[in-house]
Amino acid sequence: MFKLLDQNPEIEDKANAKPLVISGPVIRFDDVTFHYDPDRPILKGVSFEVPAGKTVAIVGPTGAGKSTISRLLYRFYDVTGGAITIDGRDLRDITQESLRSAIGMVPRDTVLFNDSIGYNIRYGRPDASEEEVRSAAAMAQVGPFIEALPKGYDTPVGERGLKLSGGEKQRVAIARTILKAPSVLILDEATSALDTKTERDIQSALDVVSKNRTTVVIAHRLSTVVNADEILVLRDGVVAERGNHVALLQKAGLYAQMWDRQREATEAEEQLLRTANDPDGFVKRGLPAAE
Repeated sequence: MFKLLDQNPEIEDKANAKPLVISGPVIRFDDVTFHYDPDRPILKGVSFEVPAGKTVAIVGPTGAGKSTISRLLYRFYDVTGGAITIDGRDLRDITQESLRSAIGMVPRDTVLFNDSIGYNIRYGRPDASEEEVRSAAAMAQVGPFIEALPKGYDTPVGERGLKLSGGEKQRVAIARTILKAPSVLILDEATSALDTKTERDIQSALDVVSKNRTTVVIAHRLSTVVNADEILVLRDGVVAERGNHVALLQKAGLYAQMWDRQREATEAEEQLLRTANDPDGFVKRGLPAAE
């Protein structure tokens, strides 16, 4: 029963590791290589910088190595070559506790505890006041929803948040991150599990939390990264293209191909939705929709 507790952690602090002191922060990947299996390299010499207060997005086909970057930043694993630094300090020389305290993450699959909505938001900073919790919820655009519930912030969310919709769970996760007020923000495919309409609603809340914060966005849906300061396109573990949204479209390369495919898929999805809402085609024929 307790065998897991007896296991040695895979990643341990060095004996002389120091706490991270944030001044920027500036994130830098310097010729980073990584593999889980030596015969299958995941990242092959990736280099980029995220300036303080800026947003860099990382996109690419499935299996390109996008989510590995967030795991390395959070130091779930150590690089196998090169270095990752924050404000010039190698992550391997920093205590894990201080590193993770400085990073806020909104993942694709939000983890909520079987407790109240208020508890799940306050988990970002347990000593936060009631007013701070409500302010974070308002910024995440979930405050009015919570306050309309019979039990308000005391409403239980159920096991893994099953009593909330996907969009509501993500807003609670965003509120938690806002309350934590991290220096570094990682959005790891934060909207990829949502439908197109909910994604658009959530995106405005994500824009609020990432404003003036050093942010790394790992994304599948390119519509969520069009405003990033720089976009890196990963392919087979290397940076195949880089630039902002407009510049990458003008290159007519991999990014532009991905953009066109996703735009066509979104248009098809919206057409299906319109058809479902107007099965008799009244709107298409210029007639008032059936009641």
